[in-house]
Amino acid sequence: MNAVAGLNYPTPKLNVFVARDFRFQSGTTMPSLNIHYATIGEPTGIPILVLHGTTGSGVGLLNAQFAGELFGLGQPLDASKYFIILPDAIGAGGSSKPSDGLRSAFPAYNYNDMVAAQYQLITRHLGITRLRAVIGHSMGGMQTWLWGQQHPDLMDLLVPMASLPIAMGGRNWLMRRLLIESIRRDPAWNSGNYAEQPPSLKLASIFFANACNGGDQALQKNAPNADTGDAWIEKKFIAPF
Repeated sequence: MNAVAGLNYPTPKLNVFVARDFRFQSGTTMPSLNIHYATIGEPTGIPILVLHGTTGSGVGLLNAQFAGELFGLGQPLDASKYFIILPDAIGAGGSSKPSDGLRSAFPAYNYNDMVAAQYQLITRHLGITRLRAVIGHSMGGMQTWLWGQQHPDLMDLLVPMASLPIAMGGRNWLMRRLLIESIRRDPAWNSGNYAEQPPSLKLASIFFANACNGGDQALQKNAPNADTGDAWIEKKFIAPF
């Protein structure tokens, strides 16, 4: 099936790869793990794997700021030359995730599991033996580092963006831990057996989006005082949810 027509590149195609008897690093096996992915260009093109960040999806990268600057004719990843693959990570987008129904019974998963599923998608499903590049932003960048560590002979280039191959700490870890606790302490969370998404999840998502986007100067420009700040929050983060 096809996604919305591209801005200046071929219409993306959406598909799902089903990984059978997928074994997580925790040792748990899932009979069927769905990995949703988008492709742009022809399979005969030079393959490029592009990985999204936290709370994002492969399709989420199909916007003017990212895909519109890269995938068009004459652009760095011209889709008439390259075959671009944009998977949804485990737990995101259209791929298998706890909110599909298993809730807290969904297997614990990490970046290694995401990379393992992507590896099956690339090698088993798409039959690709070598990638020109693996490109990732933020969480996708962390997965890119793991691709280089675990499958160094499968690609020519690694392009990890907004990520460092170091242990998480400082403000980065503290912020994430507080976001997690804000959800866990919501009575509607019910130890992960929630009937519907807890209200605190919406606020945590908005806080995360605001904390991880914009940059200090851009935020100061868009919200120079309390009134414009409130309007910015309402328009940019609260209204979309």
